[in-house]
Amino acid sequence: MVLKPAPQTPLCSLLLAECVQHAGWPDGGLNVLPLSNEDAGLLVTDDRIKLISFTGSVPVGWDIKRRAGKKKVVLELGGNAAVIVHSDADLAYAADRCVTGGFAYAGQTCIAVQRILVEHSVYGKFTDLLVEGVKELKTGDPLDETTDVGPLIRESDAIRTITWIDEAVRAGARLLCGGRRNNLVVEPTVLTGTKPDMKVNCQEIFGPVVSVEPYRDFDQALRQVNNTAYGMQAGVFTRDAKLLFQAYEELEVGGVIAGDVPSFRIDHMPYGGVKDSGLGREGLRYAIEEMTEPKLLVMNLR
Repeated sequence: MVLKPAPQTPLCSLLLAECVQHAGWPDGGLNVLPLSNEDAGLLVTDDRIKLISFTGSVPVGWDIKRRAGKKKVVLELGGNAAVIVHSDADLAYAADRCVTGGFAYAGQTCIAVQRILVEHSVYGKFTDLLVEGVKELKTGDPLDETTDVGPLIRESDAIRTITWIDEAVRAGARLLCGGRRNNLVVEPTVLTGTKPDMKVNCQEIFGPVVSVEPYRDFDQALRQVNNTAYGMQAGVFTRDAKLLFQAYEELEVGGVIAGDVPSFRIDHMPYGGVKDSGLGREGLRYAIEEMTEPKLLVMNLR
């Protein structure tokens, strides 16, 4: 196996390789190559590599698939995960989970909460709870255990995040909290009055920003969730089993998380997306299936 880490974050992969080595894995069984993205192109086209599993941006992922030829390809790409909060939900719990799901890791996960749709009759109460929770978050040094939201990985990402927030506000969105930057740290931000074609909604922001909007009926909410090029996971807060099964049938995502945020993930889940969010599934059993070929033996014993 060859592991090529992102250029910005090679240390985690090197620490993983050290753990694997200490566990007794044979030398050469796992190879970590901290290459530039350009040099890593050789791995995509080398015939000795039979499968490529890529986690990263949408353009790079689909370009790898295009260049991979006959290789099997598994892609875990971007998302702009949505949450539906229906009127019968436990609003305090849903708001608390949305705070965690939207701002853990400063929003830098592909299943971070980015879009929240709330049934109109409880929209005001839920939004008040959400903003109250977000305002309590502490930003700063991630090595400080009291810090909730740390820096973005690069200054360019922090600048891009603020730019998208400012673009939304100029186009009519309303800032409920946050919206400022201190070097690489972006304040946890909540927007409302956004439109589906704003970048904070239709693209992957990969930062500590969520939008919260009301909906009139559940069918409308499902359509809004699907109104995106992405489809990784979605969360649905309701006690109505009929609505949950409707969401499961109609949402164009790889996973529907009932009673929690789309950021929920455990290792044995079949994890992955549809549309621009990827191809194939991760998770212990499902990764094994992606990375092996079934082989049949038929024995006619006479």
